[in-house]
Amino acid sequence: MLLEKINQIIQRKTSLLCVGLDIDIERIPTFLHKEVDPLFLFNREIIEATRDYVAAYKLNIAFYEVLGIPGWELLERTLAILPRDVLLIADAKRGDVGHSSRKYAETYFQTYNFDAVTVSPYLGHDSLEPFLEYEEKGVFVLALTSNPGSVDFQYLKVDHMPLYLKVAEKVMEWNFIYGNCGLVVGGTHANEIAEIRQLVPELPFLVPGIGAQGGNLEVAVRYATDEQGRSALFNVSRSILYASDQTNFAEVAREKARQLRDQMNLLLSIYKNLNFMDEN
Repeated sequence: MLLEKINQIIQRKTSLLCVGLDIDIERIPTFLHKEVDPLFLFNREIIEATRDYVAAYKLNIAFYEVLGIPGWELLERTLAILPRDVLLIADAKRGDVGHSSRKYAETYFQTYNFDAVTVSPYLGHDSLEPFLEYEEKGVFVLALTSNPGSVDFQYLKVDHMPLYLKVAEKVMEWNFIYGNCGLVVGGTHANEIAEIRQLVPELPFLVPGIGAQGGNLEVAVRYATDEQGRSALFNVSRSILYASDQTNFAEVAREKARQLRDQMNLLLSIYKNLNFMDEN
């Protein structure tokens, strides 16, 4: 089960932090540009620097496929150096007619052996079934996203409920069958996080938007986690990756990751009265 796997990692790593490896050649330190393979070097340094403090890494596929064949090679090489004691998430946001989704599922779960993938529910169950059938893998379904445009559709009322709650309700039904479902719930929606958690207490959450997008970390940790202070991963990308553009960028990223990990654990001790997460 996805929930059990995530909670085991959280317990073992004493961390709720997910680092997003959303690398951009225009954002990495300029001194790396003279290197033969600057993006891979950047990824390697960030991974080595942060691996002690994270429970998951999320790779946004857009930042790799934009580079063409070299980008897919970079993805493969990066996966080869990622630690296996964390959850590896392909942030692909896929979801298509069944035969196409089957190939997407094979891509991320077989070809690249990710532990989990993000998907869009817009096309319904048959578009996600090829992913869900990999019951040893995880499927994070977009419920309430962190971007401003989420209000365009996700808040529309369906049977007197906002659409994001209908999605959460449906994903909970699928989880009873497959046992590998989770939700993407944006950390920029302070009030709604608690509402969704109350509806689906046993689904894991992937929570973006608490870094550069300005989500409220305190509220997100308080309400996205379950009663045991688990069942949620909080993704931070740019504010860790690009915390410094100097030669010590990796050390600065490490310290930022440590601070975020510790801040989350402190919030758990306050709001959940939990002390099982000792500092590493």
